[in-house]
Amino acid sequence: MKLKFKLATLAYIAGGFLCATFAQEKVETLEEIVVTGTGTEHLLKNAPVQTEIISRKTLDSYGGKSIEEILGGLTASFSFEEGDMGSQAQLNGLGNSYILILVDGKRLHGDVGGENDLSQIDPLNIDHIEIVKGAQSALYGSDAMAGVINIITKKHHDEGIYLENTTRYGCYNDIRQHNGVGLTYGKLNSFTNFQLQHNDGWRNTTQEYTEGKVVNDSRKKTSNERTNWQLAERLTYSFNKNFEVYADGSYHKKNIYRPQDGHYASCDVYTYDLMYKNMSASVGSKWKLNKNDLLSADVDWNKHAYFYNYTATTLTDGYDPLGRFTNYFPYFRGQKSLQSDQQRIIANVKGVFNLSKENKLSTGIEYRYDYLKAPMRTEGGTAGDWTGSFYLQDEFNPFAWLNLTGGLRLNENGNFGFRATPKINAMFSVKDFRFRMGWSQGFKTPTTKELYYRYLHVMGSSTYFNMGNTDLKPQTSNYYSVGAEYRGDKFTVSTTVYLNKLDNMITLVNVPVDEIPVDATSAYIGDGSGEVIARKYKNMEDAQTQGADLNITYKICKNLSVGGNYSYLDTKAHEYNASKKKLIEVTIDGMAHHKWNGYVNWNQALTSVYKLGVNLSTRGSSKRYYQNNGDGAPFQLWRLNTTHDFSKKGKLMSYRAEAGVDNLFNYIDKTMHPYHLGTNNPGRTFYIGFSIKFNQGKNIKPTKISNSKTFSDED
Repeated sequence: MKLKFKLATLAYIAGGFLCATFAQEKVETLEEIVVTGTGTEHLLKNAPVQTEIISRKTLDSYGGKSIEEILGGLTASFSFEEGDMGSQAQLNGLGNSYILILVDGKRLHGDVGGENDLSQIDPLNIDHIEIVKGAQSALYGSDAMAGVINIITKKHHDEGIYLENTTRYGCYNDIRQHNGVGLTYGKLNSFTNFQLQHNDGWRNTTQEYTEGKVVNDSRKKTSNERTNWQLAERLTYSFNKNFEVYADGSYHKKNIYRPQDGHYASCDVYTYDLMYKNMSASVGSKWKLNKNDLLSADVDWNKHAYFYNYTATTLTDGYDPLGRFTNYFPYFRGQKSLQSDQQRIIANVKGVFNLSKENKLSTGIEYRYDYLKAPMRTEGGTAGDWTGSFYLQDEFNPFAWLNLTGGLRLNENGNFGFRATPKINAMFSVKDFRFRMGWSQGFKTPTTKELYYRYLHVMGSSTYFNMGNTDLKPQTSNYYSVGAEYRGDKFTVSTTVYLNKLDNMITLVNVPVDEIPVDATSAYIGDGSGEVIARKYKNMEDAQTQGADLNITYKICKNLSVGGNYSYLDTKAHEYNASKKKLIEVTIDGMAHHKWNGYVNWNQALTSVYKLGVNLSTRGSSKRYYQNNGDGAPFQLWRLNTTHDFSKKGKLMSYRAEAGVDNLFNYIDKTMHPYHLGTNNPGRTFYIGFSIKFNQGKNIKPTKISNSKTFSDED
């Protein structure tokens, strides 16, 4: 206790010294604009729906290499478990399938086994991140039951040429490469973005529990070797300051390389690597009718596919192209097989109209079509689903101190018919204080995988036959929240208390073996080869999450700031117990009662061309609870990042060097496979980076068009 007091005293004295030494400039607070909570622009402090923001300045000072590292380190409400098939995210107690991730307001596509492939997001192309928690289905439709993350990318509109290159290298051969090329010529704007990520992977332990014993020489890695790259292009043409059209597209490829030495007894003996391919294309327009009213229209197409790349002869199981079930379909080294190809088309027309000084109306229609092709995993090989929606939202300000926002979405789904999802929020203002409260409903239709997917999973001497279920019901939720916020020139604090209740949650449960299709039964039961367990997706669960979030920032002076987040969470759910044949109360997997993070950030221009930045941050979690394979251990990690900017006023070129240490005190969770980890961090790692930027626009006077506001929701 005395040591902590001494450290706090020293930090206080050091902060005072730094502020006193470099106190020439006045503290300034930028008023940030957010759009995610209502789909319309608001100053952050006046947003009717509580919104958290991670600014570009915060991203630069923290230096996170991935979106998982950024969200996990800067917002206490999040936790991640990175695996081969993507990141298992959790937000305030609810997992991936309940979190809607947007990039510039558009859905990120890539349902990889129920996990999010966040490597599609280039962290060096992010301008800022907006986070809205709780059910947001009235505005965003299905999936937004835990919350919405909106990744806002950088925009480059300066006349002339813009070039940037960033290269970062760290332990375990961790390579992060980013390149951007921007060109603005009159009414035409183009931006091309390239990213490359690679890591050799690491092993925190050689112990593994398998087949009833502990193996001490397992070659299973904590994180496997991986490489991914992405190329993206966006073209915008402004006919005038009020009307623009755009087209964009991207191609993303990812490879996972897995240990394949069968000599070591492992829970998973792999004879194949994984490969993912993602593609997207979209066109759209924005038309500013007058000073306050806006119309926009978009059509987006996305494709996400993953394959097995075989490294040894393998006899597979599944459905052959004729729809017949088989467990002897052969693949040979060098061949690949399609496991899943998911495609989606979304068409959206939206309008924002200021009916009066007190009323702002948002309305729109949306059509969405989902297509699944999985020759080895679905009977018949393909499946599809569609949803049509109409939504309406009114923001009413009867007084300067009161905002009332109500919304309603009407959904018609091809498989599940009609559903209405409402919401209502209220905000009261008293000088620098804001008080918010809200209620909203969430709605989520079963995915095409939950409806139609069929696949086998062999573990030990048991064979699990997992089946989709066309009799599933949609999942629903009710989210309640109350919050208070104070925003001053230097000090900001906000707290939110929430309750989220979910019904008809979908989960895999054990069912009688006779529900397995006849052809599959003959293949697995008729030969007496071992225990066969049948599992089917069913609406067997309900759940409740409740907790409180606290966020604090304090700008001691222009050069020095501190801040932190704390999240308290409690969950309970009912899950079907096959042996007892009834619902029992359980804790939601991955839940931790307490999570936190904090930072100290200092930056100062030491000369006319050199600026130094130092960021010390920490994050931690109490025990994470699971129903099987043990609980995740509590942890506390520290991180130091330094930035070194070199630029001169009026010059076209600017440079940045970056160096840092992650996990300063070298904490490693060495829990054996396959038990749960508190964190899979590999221990103390070092990294360096270098960036160079060329901006011709600095020396060119912008035209009226290129200098005009682009009136997009994300600005």
